[in-house]
Amino acid sequence: MSQFIQLHLLTSYAPSNLNRDDLGRPKTAKMGGFERLRVSSQSLKRHWRTSDLFEEAMAGQLGTRTKRFGQTIYDALVEADVKEKSAQKWASQIAGQYGKLKKGSLEIEQLAHISPVEKDAALSLVAVLASEDREPTEDELRQLKSKKTGVDIALFGRMLASTPEFNVEAACQVAHAISVHSVVVEDDYFTAVDDLNDGQSDAGSAHIGEAGFAAALFYSYICINKTQLIESLRGDEALADKAIQALTEAAIKVSPTGKQNSFGSRAYASYVMAEKGTQQPRSLSVAYLKPIQDADMGGAAVTALEQQAENFDKVYGPCADSRYSLNAMTGKGSFSELLQFITE
Repeated sequence: MSQFIQLHLLTSYAPSNLNRDDLGRPKTAKMGGFERLRVSSQSLKRHWRTSDLFEEAMAGQLGTRTKRFGQTIYDALVEADVKEKSAQKWASQIAGQYGKLKKGSLEIEQLAHISPVEKDAALSLVAVLASEDREPTEDELRQLKSKKTGVDIALFGRMLASTPEFNVEAACQVAHAISVHSVVVEDDYFTAVDDLNDGQSDAGSAHIGEAGFAAALFYSYICINKTQLIESLRGDEALADKAIQALTEAAIKVSPTGKQNSFGSRAYASYVMAEKGTQQPRSLSVAYLKPIQDADMGGAAVTALEQQAENFDKVYGPCADSRYSLNAMTGKGSFSELLQFITE
């Protein structure tokens, strides 16, 4: 039976535009018949994964997600004095192990997640090919892909259609963050004045624009299958614990960067409930199916979340072996104790 760690977060953002749709407006979704503000799981995961906080904690253990791996190999071959024509061919052979290449290009058609071990193996092969002035063998190309994967790949998964034996099942699932209340997206009408405009001949603005924004208290849900994570990391439980703590800290502290300079929309989670156990996971989003409408929005949202967890326990039996919560609005709990709880 797998061991699951579930995180329930409430994070408040002042007026902002964290995650934009195709029109540049904040993303929304209908829930319970009401319009809610939304931040996509793709946006959340990317900002956590690429944050300084997460990268520093997991230094040397993270993969590279790119279409341009072939160009990296080509550049390394050329730098090693391999002729351009040979470098082009050998680079395409190596990059082709991670996906189909675009016609006449070294670019992989879809983003490929390359683990640190695989990148090192490819660059080591480059050195061998350059020194021996030959193209790679089929056996050498097959050996490039490894089941020893990076932490981010183990957490968020990888699919290689050509070689499914090297696919990695994601150990972490992330829900779209959704506002616990209904919202109306507003428009910020703004102008900019030319600094050299003295107002004598032209008193008007040099630029006029508008940008959508909204404020919201978001509910976020994360589920980590710790058993799966340890398995993907080849049994390294210490590394799995370190990854879980780093991801948890990033989820609590790292904000999406959409329109960051315009709105200064940085926030820590105001409330976190962590759960551990072998029980089947479940989100607590149903606590907000009816939008929160209260002068004390934060307090009401916490009460609704805790009551929903208690109600699930009453109906189904304990849905977690243990829980720990912190509340930055009331000063309850400790961040360091939370990190210890989720991995002890």
